[in-house]
Amino acid sequence: MSAAIIDGRKIAGSIRAEVKAATEILRTNRNIIPGLAFIIVGDDPASQVYVRAKEKACNEMGFHSVTERLPATTTEAELISLIKRFNAESTLHGILVQLPLPTHISEHKVIEAIDYRKDVDGFHPVNVGRLVIGQPSLRPCTPAGVQELLTRSGNDPTGKHVVVLGRSNIVGKPLANILLQKQPGANAVVTIAHTGAKDFAAYTTKADIVVAAIGKPEALTGAMLKEGCVVIDVGINRIPDLTTTSGYRLVGDVDFQSAEKIASAITPVPGGVGPMTIAMLVRNTLLAAEGTLYG
Repeated sequence: MSAAIIDGRKIAGSIRAEVKAATEILRTNRNIIPGLAFIIVGDDPASQVYVRAKEKACNEMGFHSVTERLPATTTEAELISLIKRFNAESTLHGILVQLPLPTHISEHKVIEAIDYRKDVDGFHPVNVGRLVIGQPSLRPCTPAGVQELLTRSGNDPTGKHVVVLGRSNIVGKPLANILLQKQPGANAVVTIAHTGAKDFAAYTTKADIVVAAIGKPEALTGAMLKEGCVVIDVGINRIPDLTTTSGYRLVGDVDFQSAEKIASAITPVPGGVGPMTIAMLVRNTLLAAEGTLYG
């Protein structure tokens, strides 16, 4: 048995095409061009790469975007002042502050400073609360992308036992809340297993769908899976590989080679969840520009 590969690049491409078409309709009918502001503090190389990829996606959608690259010495007050200025700017419908921030700046205070209607990351407490109680909101991009991967690949989680490995505020917790809602593409029985669990396999061997988001390279193996399950690998880790010119290669939180022999469907790394995050970011920006989520 060899698992079907869930192609995140293809599914993300479909979503981006939908967003681009809807953006043109919004521009034509209401003279609104979605606008997104990026703020990056410091010179973290990975953050720079992520922001450039997001800027490129915005340009491809026909969005208006601005980027503020601030020095690492920027104070918390200066950053929040900039956010408040963007909150008041009518041509900007989304604000994204690239994480992580320098240690002297509180991520919680920064996130709370963003107008929740422009919180395209879906991290603001208002959006988190609305997600938990099943109200429309801007949802965190990676968990929302996982749901789209499942439904669009023919692996609807409705009625299935989903085990989420990880409890982060960015992936684990919001994904669990998305999938347990009594809504289409959800309504699953959800278990969260985390570092407090003595044995992940006690949970994963009973799962119809496993989502790995624990940040440990190749930690989930085929021996820990139920025959025919679906595996979604959120992890992206660099491990040494002297056979490559870079000296490393990218792997997920799943041991792909052993897992694909057990699973019925699986996401690769790279090319699985990763492309979905940016696709959902541009969709969130479009939703914010349309202005209908919050009544």
